[in-house]
Amino acid sequence: MNAKRILLCLCTTVFTLTSWAVDDDFKTFLEKFTSSAAFQYTRIKFPLKSPIVLLEDDGETEKSYPFTKEKWPLLDAETLKEERIVQDEGGVYVSKFTVNEPTHKEFEAGYEESELDLRVVFEQINGQWFVTDCYTGWYGGDLPISELKEIIRQVQEENKAFEETYP
Repeated sequence: MNAKRILLCLCTTVFTLTSWAVDDDFKTFLEKFTSSAAFQYTRIKFPLKSPIVLLEDDGETEKSYPFTKEKWPLLDAETLKEERIVQDEGGVYVSKFTVNEPTHKEFEAGYEESELDLRVVFEQINGQWFVTDCYTGWYGGDLPISELKEIIRQVQEENKAFEETYP
């Protein structure tokens, strides 16, 4: 009986240490991901799983666009920081990992009781972390299709500034 307890305790300890190692590995990945544009681009599986879906001018017809590299807004450490900010106006902005499994993590940010501003899905594939899906307010459903090219241009301008700071 004591041998079974010792074995169970040992297995639990090994599992716990393994879980911490994966989390440390993800933290290391995330630090590099948010501080190097070149690295970030290599760790995104384009096109992302979910396309960008916008409404036509008639307000009823949807049109989908693949979420490709040209549309990707580079993400910095501040954007992916877990926090809860109470605004003076009374709103609460929350950003946190809502799924935190050893090989799958999801980060969400937005005001409580409101739509998300950001959702990023990270998956471990062959031992490496990748972004496989994303929703960003840049391409929210209320964006008119006629403004898509301008938004892409703005995202690319922001990306250039990021690349200058974090090549």
